[in-house]
Amino acid sequence: MKVRLPASSWVRAALVLPFLVATVVLLWWRGPDWGTVIDAFTFVHWWWIVVALGLNLLSVLVRAMAWRTVVNQALPDPHPLFPQVFSAFAVGLLANAVLPGRIGELARVAVLTRKQPRGRGDTARLVGTVVAHRLFDLIPAVLLLAYVLLTARVPRWAIVSLVLVTAVGAVLFVFALASARLKPGSAQGVVGPVRRLWEMGRQGLEVMNAPLAAVVAALYQCVGWFFQLLAVYVAMRAFGIHAPLHAAGLVLLLMNVATIFPLWPGNIGLLQAAVALPLVSYGVAYARGFAYGLGLQVLEMSVGVGVGLLFLAREGLSFAMLKGIQEEGEASPSLEETVEDDVPRPRARMPG
Repeated sequence: MKVRLPASSWVRAALVLPFLVATVVLLWWRGPDWGTVIDAFTFVHWWWIVVALGLNLLSVLVRAMAWRTVVNQALPDPHPLFPQVFSAFAVGLLANAVLPGRIGELARVAVLTRKQPRGRGDTARLVGTVVAHRLFDLIPAVLLLAYVLLTARVPRWAIVSLVLVTAVGAVLFVFALASARLKPGSAQGVVGPVRRLWEMGRQGLEVMNAPLAAVVAALYQCVGWFFQLLAVYVAMRAFGIHAPLHAAGLVLLLMNVATIFPLWPGNIGLLQAAVALPLVSYGVAYARGFAYGLGLQVLEMSVGVGVGLLFLAREGLSFAMLKGIQEEGEASPSLEETVEDDVPRPRARMPG
């Protein structure tokens, strides 16, 4: 029996509407002077923008290397080549940038699965690798959070949000680590497709059982976050904001919190408010901080969209394919369908 989420656009709109209303109210209550926001873009130093774009691209490259490390631990030989992994990662960035929800995580699995041998259960394993890869973000996030709390002027509301999100991430990390350490066949009480899906998904977390590979993946993620931190700092200079590095760290953390649940593409408006409000304590006018938040989001999205479109064409795919993945994710296909796509079917034997 298939269980599907409500597919009606009216239902989806009703779920998103409260968040949209809250954002509009926030922008009205703490909204910027839009004339000042527009003026801020006339004084942008474009050379710093170019540098920030390069740093963002380096961040994407290094984080793709982290995912490849996780993938190599989960999949049997032959392992996918780095160009294949990076291509899938780039398409995922595109999907996350232009579609609501974390559709990009499913998109990179779908793209990379196309290059893998059939019948090995790679789809479920790759979903596990995406989970593991995301959980490794917790390590640089905790390091950055410690640095920010010790040095930056953090509003009380931001402290609560940052600590809460970090605590939830730590719980998920411990759960994933415990799941990875379970022995094969541990789901003895579960039968059928659910058990096969659990076993294959658990193998996606295999990097947790390989200390060297786990350290390498974590280091890649830390380097990726460092490049992104530098990009945020350099973008400040582009908008004439001369706040210290720890202020850029605070902005980066709050950006990640504001985009954990992308209810609409980019959470535009909500993200800018999350960036501009804490910068006020550094003497940055709210309108300039809001303009900086817009520019920063355009920088982030331009890398994801630009590189994503390039590799979407390289894969011979279309934007309609990404929409199809979104619809399939919303439809929540049955476990039988998910597992049987990759599990080899028994062949009929010829007598004699």
